[in-house]
Amino acid sequence: MEVNVLKDNIFRVFLKKDNKSGSALNKYGFLKESFLGNFKKNKKGNISLFKTSEYSLQIKEEKISEVILKGKKGEIILKGKVYPQKGGYIAEFDIGKGEKFLGLGDQTREGIEHRGTFADMWVKDVDSYIPIPFLMSNKNYGIFLNTTYRHYWDIGKNYPDKLRIIIPEGNFDIYFFLGNGFKKMIMDYTELTGKPFFPPKWSFGLWFICRMQANDFEVISDALNFRDRKIPCSVIGLEPGWMEKNYDFTTEKKWHPERFPIPSYAPNGPHTFISALKRMGFKLELWLCNDYDLIYEEERKVKEKKGKFSFSEDDREKDKHFTEPVKMDKITKPGEPWFEHLKKFIDQGVDFFKQDAALQVCDHPDRLWGGFMNDKEAHNLYPLLYSKQMYEGFKRYTGRRPCCFTVAGWAGLQKYTGTWTGDTGGGEKTLVAALNLALSGHSFVTCDMEVTTKEGIHYGFLLPWAQVNSWNYFRHPWLLGNELYPIFVDYAKLRSQLIPYLYTYAYHSHRTGLPLMYPLVMEFPEDKETYSILNEYFLGREILVTAFGKDIYLPGGKYLDFWTGRLYQGRKKFKYDPPENRGGGLFIRENSVIPFGPVIQYVGEKNNDGYTVLVFIEQGGEAEFTLYEDDGISFEYEKGEFFLYNFTADYSGKDLTIKLPEKLKIENIIVYSEKKPENIIQNGNRAEKITFKKV
Repeated sequence: MEVNVLKDNIFRVFLKKDNKSGSALNKYGFLKESFLGNFKKNKKGNISLFKTSEYSLQIKEEKISEVILKGKKGEIILKGKVYPQKGGYIAEFDIGKGEKFLGLGDQTREGIEHRGTFADMWVKDVDSYIPIPFLMSNKNYGIFLNTTYRHYWDIGKNYPDKLRIIIPEGNFDIYFFLGNGFKKMIMDYTELTGKPFFPPKWSFGLWFICRMQANDFEVISDALNFRDRKIPCSVIGLEPGWMEKNYDFTTEKKWHPERFPIPSYAPNGPHTFISALKRMGFKLELWLCNDYDLIYEEERKVKEKKGKFSFSEDDREKDKHFTEPVKMDKITKPGEPWFEHLKKFIDQGVDFFKQDAALQVCDHPDRLWGGFMNDKEAHNLYPLLYSKQMYEGFKRYTGRRPCCFTVAGWAGLQKYTGTWTGDTGGGEKTLVAALNLALSGHSFVTCDMEVTTKEGIHYGFLLPWAQVNSWNYFRHPWLLGNELYPIFVDYAKLRSQLIPYLYTYAYHSHRTGLPLMYPLVMEFPEDKETYSILNEYFLGREILVTAFGKDIYLPGGKYLDFWTGRLYQGRKKFKYDPPENRGGGLFIRENSVIPFGPVIQYVGEKNNDGYTVLVFIEQGGEAEFTLYEDDGISFEYEKGEFFLYNFTADYSGKDLTIKLPEKLKIENIIVYSEKKPENIIQNGNRAEKITFKKV
């Protein structure tokens, strides 16, 4: 047994049956290793005590080992035993009455509170896209199992007062996180597994994915329709039909010669359809499928410092696909990284790639990955390697911030990629998936927006990312009809105005590890109602969104209905009817300042319009918002090349004092409050161009 104290509140217990120093997550750099915790160790017989300034871990080493975690006053936080099994282990912990559990990623879409459930931790198409072996308790502890093997969490289902982690294969390697609240545990978990990546600013605009059957003329026509109709849109994407060979898994893929003819004499020239899209301000996304053996590249990186490292073509093993029972892997080039063949498309102007489920979610039971790793260990790892190699390859080749986009993952994916909720549409279940991912440290998520309903449009636009995926259908906004089309346009414009707000919280997420979008329970863990709320979420701190259903619950505090200006008191359930031209609720929390940007047709468009500042404040309240800006594409922000603009509002007496950044152009200020201030002071002077609205 090996015990590590990573920080005052993070302990690692490692029981190993082999000589490995950790799992594949350690080997391939997914876990931070450079922790240094201050602690005292005492050992008496077979009992070891590890004590920090806040917590202690007691280990009793026997054939069945005992683990006890205690708080500063000696109170037991978690107590359990570890049972060695043939090939693996079972960990069993006592759980108390009323104890609740959150986390485990997108492995279920039935709820966010998992007491009484059984989780199968295995990446599967549709059923379990992103299982993450990290679970938090409302008793202020979290557990992360460091493995890529399939395993199971029995959270009081078969044994009502026990949490059992069943590990059929691999070592027992568990991290315990102790702390005050879910936010603190997520911040610590993402310190171990990586803070969310910081995508380019243009990724927060609307994405439109063209039909499978589209050609270059249709793509340009779609793009022109967005511009001519003044519908803000920043990204055009292509589905598999862009390829010469449909679903081409090889590194020899080419543009379809009839649908997308690229002149051989000028593949990167100004006359291609890609260049035309660029001139209109669009970024371009390409769909990808993958069955390449990515382990070779990871092994090369691990061993390159130790000398020359290469694989023979003869090292390839058999591979089972879902299309054919068994065939040889004739795709992988062991000496060539997967990313290499994508460079020619980037040179032509492609900005990012959609990493489809095919075939990264499929089992390969007869494959020997990298010539040595079986699928039992590699299957859950594969989606992580895919995103990591995409992120690192793009960053290394372009020097720009990557926008990675996938459907599958495992612990640590937030460091490299954002996700969509798979081939499951844009309904209620996808929202549960997004909430479970947020509770597992993941930040950037979207769905295939359901544009044929007001509810789907509302929800789809008010996610961290927003995309419309036409696929085999006609989901173009101008084909939605007289009722839905203007609603879509309104939400597209609102989305455009929210980009500065969303981008600010993306940076905050990157720095802290806290997700941009998160369930109510993260903000109000003491409110028992929030554990069952599946149709509401915070988008940043100031905005609360309700979706799919009229029965809503607002937690503590006061809330401003953004659509109507009506005031609502929290800690109350009620039926909410949004206006006829809206698909759900959009509420502003009391004591908030939100800068709305101008409506722009794409991120990066030059626009002389200024910000509209919304202030919702109660007498006696204070509000603050710090807007973040940088160049939107590079890593220069890591060198301090960014700007912070502070907005404050203070209504501590009879006067409301507002301070706004003088370097920004402010066109409108709208103040909402229950009581009108006697005076409104803006930057030291009596304000004259402020709209006051009593709520």
